[in-house]
Amino acid sequence: MSYSINRQPLLRGISDSEFEDDIETEIEEPSISKQDEEPFIKPHEPTDRFQFAYLVFYLLGVTTLIPWCFFMTADEYWMYKFREIRNDSGNHNYTLADQLGNKTDLQASFMSYLSVCGAIPNTLFLIINAFISDKISLELRMIGSQGVVLIIFLVTTAFVKADTDHWQSLFLIITLSSVALMNMISAIFGGGLLGISGRFPPRYITAMSGGQALGGILAALADIFCLWLGASPVVSALLYFVIGDAILFFSLVSYIFLQKTDFFKYYTHVKTRHSSREQNYTVNGDVTFSHEHKFSYLRIAKRIWKYGLSLFLVFFVTMSVCPAVTVLVESKNRGHGHAWNDIYFVPVVTYLLFSCGDYAGRLISGIFLWPKGKPWLVMYMCILRVAFVPAFLYCNAQPRHNLPVYIDSDLFYIFMTIIFALTNGYLCNMIFILVPTVVDPQEREVASAMMGGFLGLGISFGSAVSLGLVKVL
Repeated sequence: MSYSINRQPLLRGISDSEFEDDIETEIEEPSISKQDEEPFIKPHEPTDRFQFAYLVFYLLGVTTLIPWCFFMTADEYWMYKFREIRNDSGNHNYTLADQLGNKTDLQASFMSYLSVCGAIPNTLFLIINAFISDKISLELRMIGSQGVVLIIFLVTTAFVKADTDHWQSLFLIITLSSVALMNMISAIFGGGLLGISGRFPPRYITAMSGGQALGGILAALADIFCLWLGASPVVSALLYFVIGDAILFFSLVSYIFLQKTDFFKYYTHVKTRHSSREQNYTVNGDVTFSHEHKFSYLRIAKRIWKYGLSLFLVFFVTMSVCPAVTVLVESKNRGHGHAWNDIYFVPVVTYLLFSCGDYAGRLISGIFLWPKGKPWLVMYMCILRVAFVPAFLYCNAQPRHNLPVYIDSDLFYIFMTIIFALTNGYLCNMIFILVPTVVDPQEREVASAMMGGFLGLGISFGSAVSLGLVKVL
C-alpha cells in the first residue's frame, strides 16, 4: 500500500494535471468507491445458448486446416493430373499401380512444391497478422478471408473434371498460385481465430484447438474410405473438395450468425472495453490508473516469448518427421498379401492414428492443465520431444541408404506414434490456453496472433528440415 503526500507550499498554485496526479495516487481501500473506474451497473454476462458458440469454435478450428489437409490428402489425384500422357490411348485408365511405378518430374516434385507454396506464405502472413490485428476490422478479417478461401476451393473443385492433359505446366502454375493465395488468406483467418479465442474462456480455446485436430481426422477418414471403396482418383478428389466446400460454406454461415449473438459481443466488445478501465500500472511504488490502453508489441513479446518458443519447438519437431518421414515407415510384414500391411497401414497409423492422438491430447489439456505458471518447465517439456526425431529415423522407413533399422516392430512404432501425437496436442493446446493469462485483457488478441507467428515459423523450419532428414535415411 502506498501513500502520496503533498509537500508543496500551501499557497502555491497547482494545475489541473497535478491535482489529478494526486488523486490517482491516493490510498486504495476496498471500502472506498472509485468513480468512473467501472460502471454502476455491470453488464450482464450472457450464456452460450445451446452451446452454439462452442460448436462454432469447433467448426472454425476444422476450417483452419481444410485447405492444407484436403490438398495433401488428394495425393493420388495430383499424380493422375501430372501423369505421363501417352499418344496412343491418352492413359485415362490411371490406377494406383501406375502411381507406384516410375514418376514423372512433375509427379515427383509436386508435393515439395506444394509444401513450399503453402508453408512460406502461411508463415509470412501469420507474422503480419500479429501487427494488423488491431488495424483491420475483425469482421473483414474473419468473413472476408473465409469467403475468399471458399471461392478458391470452388475453382479447385471445378478443375477436377477439366481435361488438363495437354497443359499440365499451366495447370501446375494455377494450382500452386491458388495454394499460395489460399494459405495467405488462411493465415489471416487462422490468426484472427487465435486472437478471438484468446478473449473467451479456456474451453473455447480447447474447442478451436480440438477442431484443428478434427480436420486431420476427417481428411484421414475420407482417404481410408476412398481406398476401401476403390474409387478412381478423379472421384476421390471430387469427394474431397466437395466436402471441403461444404465445410467452408457452413463455417462461414455459422460465424455470421455467431457474431450477432450477445454471448459473442460480450467477450469481443463489452468485456474488453470494461477491462480497459481496470488497468493499473505501478510507477515508483505508486498505483495509477489509466482509462486508455496502448498496445506495446515489445511488452507483449517479453511476456509471451517463452511460450512462443515452446510452441515453435512443438511444431518444429512434429513437422521435421511428420509426415515426410512417417509416411515412409512401412509395416514389417508388407508384401505378404495382407490388405492391412500393404494398403491401410500408412493411412491408418500415419494419418488417422496421429490425428486421433493429437485430438485426444488437446482434449486432455482442456481438462487437466499442468504445469500452470511455469513457462520454463513447459519449454523443457517441448525440448524433450526432440528425442522423437532420431527415433523415427531408425524406424522401418523405406527406401533408405545410410541409416540402419533399429525399430522394426509395428506395435512399438504404433505406440511411439500415439505418444508423439498426444504430446503434440497436449503441449500445443496448453500453450494456447496459458498465453492469455500472462497479458492484459486488451492484449490477448494481439498476443494470440503473435503466437500464430511462432506456430508458422515452427511449421516452416520443420518442413525445411524434413527434406534433409529424408535424404539422411
